[in-house]
Amino acid sequence: MTSAAFLWGAATAGHQVEGNNVNADIWLLEQVPETSFVVPSGDACDSLHYWRGDVGLVRALGLNCYRFSVEWSRIEPSPGRFSAAWLDHYARIAAACRDAGIAPVITLSHFTSPRWFAERGGWTQTDSPMLFARYAERVARRLAPWASHVVTFNEPNLPLMGRWIATPIADPGRRGLDRMLAAAAHVTGSDRFDVWVYSHGEDVDLLNLLAGHRHARLAVKAARGDLPVGMSLALPDVQAVGTDAGIAAYRRNAEMPFFAAAREDDFIGVQTYGRLRLSADAVVPPPVDAEMTQAGDEYYPKALGVAVAHAHAATGKPVLITENGIASADDRQRTRYITEALASLDDTCASGVPVIGYIHWSLLDNFEWRRGYTQQFGLAMIDRRTFQRIPKPSARTYANLVEARRA
Repeated sequence: MTSAAFLWGAATAGHQVEGNNVNADIWLLEQVPETSFVVPSGDACDSLHYWRGDVGLVRALGLNCYRFSVEWSRIEPSPGRFSAAWLDHYARIAAACRDAGIAPVITLSHFTSPRWFAERGGWTQTDSPMLFARYAERVARRLAPWASHVVTFNEPNLPLMGRWIATPIADPGRRGLDRMLAAAAHVTGSDRFDVWVYSHGEDVDLLNLLAGHRHARLAVKAARGDLPVGMSLALPDVQAVGTDAGIAAYRRNAEMPFFAAAREDDFIGVQTYGRLRLSADAVVPPPVDAEMTQAGDEYYPKALGVAVAHAHAATGKPVLITENGIASADDRQRTRYITEALASLDDTCASGVPVIGYIHWSLLDNFEWRRGYTQQFGLAMIDRRTFQRIPKPSARTYANLVEARRA
């Protein structure tokens, strides 16, 4: 059981659903001849025009929360030039959510940045934190009246996880990524075209990134002091195989700096899809008889409760589950996953861990970065010709599970 104030939602990200995000760094990476992307994003789910249907779908499922991202590259397409029209667009989405009884959870950076920001060297530049804070201030000033929570960064620890795990946003090897980034630098005449989610883990300017988070939080608070702010982290259930040495190294690099920063926030965002088994210095493959997902990951829904408890213990903050889900062409597998993941969350909540919400990834089958449209995470499928949203049986299962927990 959960209180009426508990957030039950679904999530999307701008670049993955809006389409034609032409001023974004990743849009350019999709177009260069050396691209590592299976296909470009193109129209995506055309949520630029169908966003009302997305909000309506959230409402139809009986959910009270919608997490979506605003696109920096639309709002500030060139340095210092801000678009009132695009700020108004995102404000209309947030206002429509509130009119429908839905809490808008707004993400400021869901992997993409403006092309001009990447051309300048991205987060390697000393002024990057203040540039991000300037953008955050404009967004907060326009959307704060409706926002429920603000997430500054989506999975900023992801590049630092790269030596342990391949993810949907990461390249299995560096060579293809390096060629793609070099091609983008050549096209733009840049010394370094820096896209932080495709950085070498050791090249991520962690100090700048975390300074950007802190300055963005201050900008949001200046606009509305009671608006909760945090970041969302990729947090698998990390398990030792034979020795704890691998876990210690992993946590030191991919978790501890972010947990330290999160202790100053209002909540910690948790994004969990499964478990990560580590020996002293390597990832241990799943057991040979393990059930697998469409993404090639082990099916392991009970990771959620463990990751949530760990995040709270490490930060002392309440937890907002900003992503949890599964890539599967078999919707029956998704139905089982949601049921079992929520059961693990029930146990964690019953143990006293403060959880303020659960947001499923994803509302829609969308553009899954380098893997294009080959991965289905959505509660609804998309007709690629008409852009019709077609709810899957798992969406009704999720709605029923939410309704039962409100009883």
